[in-house]
Amino acid sequence: MFKTLGKAWKVPELRNKILYTLLLLVLFRLGSYITAPGVNAVALEALQNSASPLLQTVNVITGGAFSQLSIFAMSISPYITASIVIQLLAVAIPYLENLSKEGEQGKRKLARYTKYLSVFLAAIEAFGIYLAYRGQLYMLEDGTLIQCFISEGIMVPLMFVLSLTAGSTLLMWIGDQITSRGIGNGISLLIFAGIISGLPQAAMYLYSLCYTAEGAFSLIGLILALAVLAGAIILIAGVVWVTEAERRIPVQYAKRVVGRKMYGGQNTHIPLKLSMAGVLPVIFAMSAMQFPAMIIQLINPNVATSTGFWAGVYKVCAFSSLGTADGMLIYGLIHSLIYLLLIVGFTFFYTMMIFNPIEVANNLKKNAGFIPGIRAGKKTEEYLKNVLNSITIFGAIFLGIIAILPILAQFAGLQISFGGTAILIVVGVALESIKQLESQMLVRHYKGFLD
Repeated sequence: MFKTLGKAWKVPELRNKILYTLLLLVLFRLGSYITAPGVNAVALEALQNSASPLLQTVNVITGGAFSQLSIFAMSISPYITASIVIQLLAVAIPYLENLSKEGEQGKRKLARYTKYLSVFLAAIEAFGIYLAYRGQLYMLEDGTLIQCFISEGIMVPLMFVLSLTAGSTLLMWIGDQITSRGIGNGISLLIFAGIISGLPQAAMYLYSLCYTAEGAFSLIGLILALAVLAGAIILIAGVVWVTEAERRIPVQYAKRVVGRKMYGGQNTHIPLKLSMAGVLPVIFAMSAMQFPAMIIQLINPNVATSTGFWAGVYKVCAFSSLGTADGMLIYGLIHSLIYLLLIVGFTFFYTMMIFNPIEVANNLKKNAGFIPGIRAGKKTEEYLKNVLNSITIFGAIFLGIIAILPILAQFAGLQISFGGTAILIVVGVALESIKQLESQMLVRHYKGFLD
């Protein structure tokens, strides 16, 4: 990876793209510390120390922007939610389904609809955040009670909602700019930057395990910290293996004589990756778990201490933020199961969008290609479907287990925000960005050869 970055840095065009990407990511991090208008800055420290539901989980994605109530407090979560809604509607609504099949022009229209829906959802979510924190009191160290917002006038909620909505919209624009003029997928890199910013906090937590509350060195704590670090390395190795592993389907092409030339006769293969969808299923599954909890919390800010059906739904969705208090074991198990099923479901959904066995089988038949031992046409289609399903279910369950293991580890007393989900996203985005950088270097070499 570092070798690839070193070679890319020597190329002026790629160096400019890398610098442009880094500049926009720095802009994102700076904006995470700009407090939204109307927020009482004195209350922020008390807010960060309060047991705010979903705060820890959301902060992993926003890079601490949510606890600061900054203009980027929502990050690109409205865009992710809008993407899920539009893609699911494309399966049910014929008009949207036709747009998805119209090539680049149709994709541009779908992207525009997604952005419109993102702005709408961002405004609703921003107003919900205002309602959730309006009127709440926070106690300072000297015992003084203060409110989160400086006043109750009409201008405070208006400016707060407009600022957060504009911040989320700006991040969508930054993501598009990185994708079109920088390196890598812009939206994924924004999530990547937010998660990476939490590394120092995770390192401090591991360091704190080595000492007791009285400041004495703890051998058991050191062993536990080393075990956590070793587990993280194993997780990273596992993610890299699953991301890079592939099943190669052999393909042969029959010889054809066209005029005086002979075509075909070569052997090749179809590469099927264990996880074609990359980190998207993990990101979308996490957003799908957070969104219902946020809506329920906005309707009832005290739902975490309430009882009843909706309180149970909230505790299931927000388990990773609520901790492992008495009676939370059943909620943790249900949360982990649903999270695992969502990752598996989204993995299959996006895999089918990326790889179409029917289309591949038809293309092979048209070009006189066949899989050895498999009849061309319908049999090839069924064979590809079976192979794709078998490797996808393995990759999806593997990634899902990695994502839920740190959640279940909370029952052992470990509270690490930089868990399996964060590792999946960071490693996946890093690999995708390096591959894109290598492909651009390869294209440049081809251009130089042709010129």
